[in-house]
Amino acid sequence: MKNNSFVTIRSLSLLGQRGTFGKTVCDLAEKNDLIWAMTADQGAGAAVYRFKEKFPDRFLNFGISEQNAIGVCSGLANEGYIPFVAFQSVFTSMRCADQVRVMMSYMKLPVKLVGIFSGLTQGDCGPTHYALQDLALFRSMENIVVLSPSDAFQTEKCVQKAAEIKTPVYLRLGGAINTPIIYKEDFDFEIGKAITLREGTDVAVIATGTMVYNALKAAEKLEGNGISVKIVDMHTIKPLDIEAVKAACSVKLLVTVEEHSVHGGLGGAVAEALALEAKRPPHLIIGVSGDYPHAASYPYLLEQAGLTPEQIALKIQKTYEEICK
Repeated sequence: MKNNSFVTIRSLSLLGQRGTFGKTVCDLAEKNDLIWAMTADQGAGAAVYRFKEKFPDRFLNFGISEQNAIGVCSGLANEGYIPFVAFQSVFTSMRCADQVRVMMSYMKLPVKLVGIFSGLTQGDCGPTHYALQDLALFRSMENIVVLSPSDAFQTEKCVQKAAEIKTPVYLRLGGAINTPIIYKEDFDFEIGKAITLREGTDVAVIATGTMVYNALKAAEKLEGNGISVKIVDMHTIKPLDIEAVKAACSVKLLVTVEEHSVHGGLGGAVAEALALEAKRPPHLIIGVSGDYPHAASYPYLLEQAGLTPEQIALKIQKTYEEICK
């Protein structure tokens, strides 16, 4: 999509990532009758009821039967259809791991699996509904593209690209409605190609998903304290943009930020990419660590996890000062 006005971008922001997904897959289906939309008792959460009304013959709700959903979608993909299936991230990963591994990873069936309510978004539902291991799981599986958009406009780009490519995709969506806007005008989006949002010489922050905005705000605070910060939006976790990772290493401190466990996600992927590099800066991984957080509001959980812009800035500044002593 080209030449989007800011009004259009703002309207997507108001919908949030989930609403933008629902709108975009419906728009695509108007031009492509191979596209299906499905869910597992998450029609409202995945914003696909509009799709159901417009294309009832290409919509399925499997109820609380997520594993079955992967199987049916795989069958459709095998017959040449383009199935998008959306339900909670914790269930796309934990509950459906075997079906995804066999049908999407091993058999390479191009299902477009959409995980909604990722990270800590389902705050009041408690730890059983937090999706903090999904990136670690899916990036360990061969042949699956893993996308983690940073705002609603980029979500639209991800859905469009996912529909085009003939490979399995996991699309991770988080945050709430009225999401912060990062991209205020049209931009080129390419799977596996990170986007540098801000240049800096002291610290490089590679962030993904909801944490890209928080990293940008943290960078503003650090700049005020005399620390120059580069910000990279790593919207594709797999295939990882290794060249962008290496380019970010000409600083004193490398930081990764994600609304995911500190084990195995973006931080782990970056660390693996740099494992054999002789010259690399210290790497600070910021994410969710420790035991499972108790049920609470989403903003409160982000604060408890140390993922607010102020907390991110403080962690970076403390580590940076220790390195520069």
